[in-house]
Amino acid sequence: MLTLLITMVERLGILVMIAFILTRFPFFRDMIYQEKLNHRQQLTAIIFFGFFGIIGTYSGLTLSTNNLEISRWTSDLNADEAIANSRVIGVVLAGLLGGYKVGLGAGLIAGIHRFTLGGFTGIACGLATIIAGVLSGVFYRKNKIVKLKKAFFIGALAEMLQMGVILLLARPLEKAWTLVEIIGMPMILANGLGCALFLLIIKSVINEEEKAGAMQAQKTLRIAEKTLSYLRNGLTTNSAKIVCHILHNELNTRAVAMTNLSEILAHVGLGHDHHRSDSPIQTEITMEAINKGEIIIANQHSIHCRVNGCPLGAAVIAPLKQRGEIIGTLKFYFRTEKEITPVTMELIAGLSSLLSNQLELADADKSYQLAREAEIKALQAQISPHFLFNTLNTILSLVRVDPAKARKLLVSLSHFLRQNLSVTTQNVTTLEQELKHVKAYLAIEEARFTDKLKVVYDIEECALLETIPPLTLQPIVENAIKHGMKDTERDGIVKISIHKQNRAAFVKVEDNGSGMSEERSNQICKTPISSEVGNGLALYNVNRRLTIMYGNSSGLQIKSQLNKGTEICFSVPCEEVS
Repeated sequence: MLTLLITMVERLGILVMIAFILTRFPFFRDMIYQEKLNHRQQLTAIIFFGFFGIIGTYSGLTLSTNNLEISRWTSDLNADEAIANSRVIGVVLAGLLGGYKVGLGAGLIAGIHRFTLGGFTGIACGLATIIAGVLSGVFYRKNKIVKLKKAFFIGALAEMLQMGVILLLARPLEKAWTLVEIIGMPMILANGLGCALFLLIIKSVINEEEKAGAMQAQKTLRIAEKTLSYLRNGLTTNSAKIVCHILHNELNTRAVAMTNLSEILAHVGLGHDHHRSDSPIQTEITMEAINKGEIIIANQHSIHCRVNGCPLGAAVIAPLKQRGEIIGTLKFYFRTEKEITPVTMELIAGLSSLLSNQLELADADKSYQLAREAEIKALQAQISPHFLFNTLNTILSLVRVDPAKARKLLVSLSHFLRQNLSVTTQNVTTLEQELKHVKAYLAIEEARFTDKLKVVYDIEECALLETIPPLTLQPIVENAIKHGMKDTERDGIVKISIHKQNRAAFVKVEDNGSGMSEERSNQICKTPISSEVGNGLALYNVNRRLTIMYGNSSGLQIKSQLNKGTEICFSVPCEEVS
């Protein structure tokens, strides 16, 4: 019995090979992770595990119940012969990993095959194999990982069931009893161990691959974090040099280089004495990668290095893209082509795509900044020449009658114009600076419309330290005067309120002017509106910049009624002080 057990355990080496082969098949990976198999995948699994059961039969040991001799390999059986085998392993794993349908299908294939081999246990063993497939399918749990103890238990239980079926169906009973006495315990232990071992090998291989993939992903993310701040400046000599240093240190290559479409921007590592930065691209293989837009592997011959004894014997050249257009290459150098493994190629392809995306984001960010500056310049352009001419005329009229007031208006005009010129260089400004800008503008307007306009301020000083996009408040106030007060002859009031409220700075501009319809007030910030008195572009741009920077909750809120005035408000989150 012990000899039989040892021999059967030795035969489990075949399972190791089959288990490794299985890891190459996508359908089996789906089974391991308990994903639902489609009909084609189920059929593939049934056929595979069914033939796996057949292999388990042929790799078994033939036992004669007359003389108790053991034959090393199985062929056609005589009436007094039976097989000590590992057929049940494939059938049990089919049920555990794929469910009762897969288990039953594999059991039918392996069981019918066993029946055709003959022997006095042919019917009993064939039927037991089918039952084992159904039994293991009962223990199948979707979205549950199969544990090794469970695999051992089910494998041993299936083999115990086979021993029972042999005793019930195989005749003569004396031979069946003798057979079970000899092969029962070795087969129960060997097949239980085989199921657990098979599953262990599968999981170990897949876990190692996942671990390698996780390490590769971690390395890629680390590279992304390190290179992002430098590539924000685009593909330049300085950014390329720093990125090449980062890649060289992380990947331990012989050298790393980056080029644009015409010259080498940086080369870090071996060969830097003759692969020089800021020199024209010298190799045809690099130009081929640029022209084809594909990753190319170059050996020492195709690199065409002009220096004898160059330590760089192979290279992988990956294109860098921006908006779908090739803008340069990323080159990794190795000692020989043997160092370029499939894992290395996959990593390089990922890095090429990653750096290309970072360059594209940098370009998009630059475009956004240009668009933002264009929006602010559009707001500046709204300073009408009529406003300047009217202001200057007001100042001229005051020069003789009230020189002090004329001087004050000149100061206000100077501050107003200077603020408009400086905002293109600022990303944000404080509410305090915005309010000074607005006060300079309103001082001019109050001087022009002495009886028509009165400005009221309700300001909470602590709220003025919060930041907002430049030219946010002034266009709202100007809108209130130009459109709200256009039909007002006397006693026009504009009220500006700034308070802290629920961890936000709340800003409100009210007027008692002509107001607008509800339909117009609902549309005015959503899109520019064509009309005789204006297009709403100023408020549209202000609203867009607020929502981009702080989210939709910070957008302009407008309440208005015809002949009763308008109220425009917004809020920005307060900065936390650490």
